[in-house]
Amino acid sequence: MRIGVDAGGTFTDFVVLHDDGRLEVFKLRSNPRAPARVILEGLRRAAGLKPAAVVHGSTVATNALLERKGARTAFVTTAGFEDLIAIGRQNRAELYNLTPSPKRPLTGRDLCFGLRERAHFDGVIATKPRASELRQLRDRLRRAKAESVAICFLHAYRNPANEQLAAKALADFPVSCSHDVCPEFREYERASTTLLNAYVGPLMDTYLAELEAGFHEPIAILQSNGGFMTAAEARRHSVRTILSGPAGGVWGAVEMARLSGFARVLGFDMGGTSTDVSLSEGRPRETTEASVDGFPIRVPMLDIHTVGAGGGSIARVDEGGLLRVGPESAGSDPGPACYGAGIEPTVTDAHVVLGRIAADQFLGGEMRIDVERAGAAVDRVAARLGLDRTAAAEGILRVANANMERAIRVVSVERGHDPRDFVLTAFGGCGGLHACAVAEDLGIPTVLVPAHAGALSALGMLLADRVRDYAAGALGCTAIRELFEELETRALAEMPGASLERSADARYLGQSYELNVPWDAAGAGAAFHRVHQRTYGYSNPEREVEIVTIRVRARIATPPPRIEAPRPADAVRPGSRRTFVGGRWRRIPVLRREQVPAAGQAGPALVLDYGATVLVLPGWLANMDNMGSLVLRRKE
Repeated sequence: MRIGVDAGGTFTDFVVLHDDGRLEVFKLRSNPRAPARVILEGLRRAAGLKPAAVVHGSTVATNALLERKGARTAFVTTAGFEDLIAIGRQNRAELYNLTPSPKRPLTGRDLCFGLRERAHFDGVIATKPRASELRQLRDRLRRAKAESVAICFLHAYRNPANEQLAAKALADFPVSCSHDVCPEFREYERASTTLLNAYVGPLMDTYLAELEAGFHEPIAILQSNGGFMTAAEARRHSVRTILSGPAGGVWGAVEMARLSGFARVLGFDMGGTSTDVSLSEGRPRETTEASVDGFPIRVPMLDIHTVGAGGGSIARVDEGGLLRVGPESAGSDPGPACYGAGIEPTVTDAHVVLGRIAADQFLGGEMRIDVERAGAAVDRVAARLGLDRTAAAEGILRVANANMERAIRVVSVERGHDPRDFVLTAFGGCGGLHACAVAEDLGIPTVLVPAHAGALSALGMLLADRVRDYAAGALGCTAIRELFEELETRALAEMPGASLERSADARYLGQSYELNVPWDAAGAGAAFHRVHQRTYGYSNPEREVEIVTIRVRARIATPPPRIEAPRPADAVRPGSRRTFVGGRWRRIPVLRREQVPAAGQAGPALVLDYGATVLVLPGWLANMDNMGSLVLRRKE
């Protein structure tokens, strides 16, 4: 038995692949104060007494970073560079803001320590740290009550000897070293990644220990690159789990779209607290230049853009009288007003007011919602705007749609892609309710809503391979082949039987940015020119190509689960419901996915699933394909 677990801000999703090939999906309310408790409850329900392998998308590292609830972390660097983290790159995130708010650092200046040591750019050790200074540093860290330590020395990516000496002397603390976490050049990005790893590592270690003690079966953690790693690896490299949950959704969307015959995919994952969008052409796009909450993370990650627009996003009227939606979220506790505890109006409450979610519809009837409470919450916004309840609810949804459309433009139009050339693959609890409206505004003619859309991120985790990334700085190195062989020897020692993929970060000599390209027997030159032409619109084969970083990916493939279409509908006839759609109230068909007729279901209509609802707008036609996915197309 295999179980995929996606811990979201509002619900925790479970997808169970039984040993007979059957898929089971269920959801539990998340508990942000005790996330492990909810996951253990779901694992016991899913597995019972049977042995099971678990792949889990964790939000522990993400939440610790966003909420600044990580460990009290000390930063140890080469003497004279103690202000490295505070100085950063001096880039201006708000170009026209003359008085931007300073970024809140992860660690204060009183926790930044310098050590007299030095390695030259070519890795030659000029000065070793003295044993007496290391003892003094250990005492200073104890007095500072440090809970974790990040070590980042100059040029340690070329020679880690000094970092290893310091780590040995500070073995009383949880230690993260840059040569292990991010062995690449660019001091600030390397230091930031190492500091983040040290900051979230102790919390992740405690969380995994609680899970393993409560379940007694192997629990793997999904990485931000879409592959999973063991719990031991996650403890060591917690920074690689920062975008753990959304990565599962990207893989799920790409695979389900492929099974339905689509290669070019815009992933549209709208959950309870946020919307994650991605662009894929056959396989997910990756980046090593990601930034989360303003902090660069220099590890391979799927290229995902996130905005604070989800079902739990709170609507409010600002000081200027404008309607705003998000990024604040009601989360799981108290949740949207319709869940029975909250009072703030949310996107989900707006859908309830407009008749798109019924009182007994949620989670297949397992969870009833409070329609009157949702209406009262939306009335608070309506009163501020001088509108009636229906107009206010529709306004909330329009603002949320605009936020999500901007996010899709970031990953498509702003990177040279026409969104009309892609299929919008919508999933998450709210994705299907907004997909047609978002597609209409962007001119996208086709929407795909996969089977199990409400828990597709958890399903994507069952599709993930075990993956481990290795990197080495190669700037100025003349022995690239030997450097690759060293990485591959290390990879096979840690993951016997893995297949290996080589790539390199390359640039034209004199450039300050790189592109990652495949490496073959001829090197990276020809591939680099092609990728540079596609990315920037020009290339120059006469210019010298410089290799900055080499990378090796080790992969052990996981057999994919068998995805089956929903069973034929029973004798229960489709119903109808009074719903506000297309600018007016009307009675529209309401049916389950397996009840969609062979000729298709014309909009307006609601198609219900466990954990998700699809709104088919007027002018759209919904068909169910052989994989159980809904394919929605705009009618001519």
